[in-house]
Amino acid sequence: MSGTSSAAGAVLELLVMLVADPRSGVLCALLLLAALIDARTHRIPNRLVIAGLCYALAIDALRPHFGQWPLVMALGGLATGFLLMLPMHLLGAMGAGDVKLMAMAGSFLGASGTVAALLWTWAIGGALAIVHVLRHGTARRFCRNVASLLQGGFLDAAVGVRPQLRIKPGTSAGRLPYGVSIALGTSAHLVSQQLGFT
Repeated sequence: MSGTSSAAGAVLELLVMLVADPRSGVLCALLLLAALIDARTHRIPNRLVIAGLCYALAIDALRPHFGQWPLVMALGGLATGFLLMLPMHLLGAMGAGDVKLMAMAGSFLGASGTVAALLWTWAIGGALAIVHVLRHGTARRFCRNVASLLQGGFLDAAVGVRPQLRIKPGTSAGRLPYGVSIALGTSAHLVSQQLGFT
């Protein structure tokens, strides 16, 4: 029993260190705030994203570097988050605020951390989307939309036309605040990294 309690104490200590860190703690706070605002308003304020980005760049500029260039890592993470999320925005699957939020998170994480956080985000976002459509009774519409997108895209590509992979207005299966998925996915990455799983 004491072994279990000491293991739980060690995990708790690692999580406290994660939140107390001036880099990951601030990122978690910003993501939590963005998720709460997005869940309530379906918007992510630009001021929040810009403040986070400025903080990440400032803390990297002030951090001593030993063979690494922190600002380059921050900009690489920003670009990775932006470029990997942009196609989803262009397809109409998420808003511009979601893309900017992931880019801001990327400036804290660096390129490789951003990729890992995105994998978590997409997995959690997919699970939340399934729960959302089941809860709201729009699973059939969701499946029709996916089938229509895929079928239309394949047919267009087969005849040499650029696919128009957009959902028709009024046929959406519902809006999901993706800022929540970004916050949960990025936090899951940070926790798994802190606990030594990645």
